[in-house]
Amino acid sequence: MTITYFGHSCFLVETFGARLLFDPFVTGNPLAGHIDVDNIRCDFILVSHCHQDHIGDLDQIMTNNPDATIVGIWEVHDHYSKKGYKTHPMNKGGWWNFNFGRVKMVQAVHSSSFPDGSFAGEPAGFVVVANDGVLYFAGDTALTLDMQLIPRTCPPLDVAILPIGSNFTMNADDAAIAAEFIQCERIIGCHYDTFGFIKITHNQVIKTFADAGRELLLMNIGESLSI
Repeated sequence: MTITYFGHSCFLVETFGARLLFDPFVTGNPLAGHIDVDNIRCDFILVSHCHQDHIGDLDQIMTNNPDATIVGIWEVHDHYSKKGYKTHPMNKGGWWNFNFGRVKMVQAVHSSSFPDGSFAGEPAGFVVVANDGVLYFAGDTALTLDMQLIPRTCPPLDVAILPIGSNFTMNADDAAIAAEFIQCERIIGCHYDTFGFIKITHNQVIKTFADAGRELLLMNIGESLSI
């Protein structure tokens, strides 16, 4: 499983012959100016929720990847299927078998609306279970006790992507507790530094996780890693 970071909460996960893109927002990110969104290729787009900073480039990426499938909660499916895109609807607690493995949609505590303010269902996270790794993508969320259900209902996690920027989501202290709840040793941080509301002190948040006995990775935009 290879993970590439495109900034903010946008990640490309390549696993078992499939390319999964999470929360496509690149061109609106002032820190990601060196990423050419037109070069991104994917087979699936997994949408945690529909705030602009998570779907800002979805239409452009679908133009470049017309055979890709959008995976999201029912209202996300309904919205984008009406545009003629291929979609797969899910809802919280459900599993589905795709050609690369299984996906479970899990709870996230946040809000969700389309950029025009219309209702976009509820926010969600995803657990991806593939032959070469198990990944939890939390989306935008507060710390929630429901995270304790993940190790009880899913295979052990190899890596988790958690928001750490505070203000709109968990901060690093809460994310470290979340890492304990989900029983995951390796965490990739997201949803930080992009805007003034979510600036972090890198050394401080890394120490927060180290003090809790866990590894926090703050990837450079454009960087890839394999697990």
